[in-house]
Amino acid sequence: MSAVSEEKEYQLDGLKWLLVVVLLVAGIGGNYYFANMAESDPGLLYRVLGVLALFAMAAFVAAKTAKGAGFVALFRGARTELRKVVWPTAQERNQTTLMVLAVVIVMALLLWGLDALFGALAKLVIG
Repeated sequence: MSAVSEEKEYQLDGLKWLLVVVLLVAGIGGNYYFANMAESDPGLLYRVLGVLALFAMAAFVAAKTAKGAGFVALFRGARTELRKVVWPTAQERNQTTLMVLAVVIVMALLLWGLDALFGALAKLVIG
């Protein structure tokens, strides 16, 4: 039994990226062109929906390219890893925060004391 791995071929990636750029430019340009119209409630809503629709189409086309598919796979992998994270409880979070604050305060006091000591020594030497 031979295992044949089929890799998905991505054809016309250059044209797909060109289409992505055209869609993004159309969304940005259309938003800029219609920005001078009256800012009525439906007009603004339609402008926002139009831009979001064009950006969604651009993202869909970009996901169909080799680099886009790699990005989608990376995003899915990151989401999977994020689900594996064991988040601290509220009590653990609060205790850790208080410990960090205590260490910061102690270190600040220590550095302040050393600064005062060295300042006094320097004043003593310099006069």
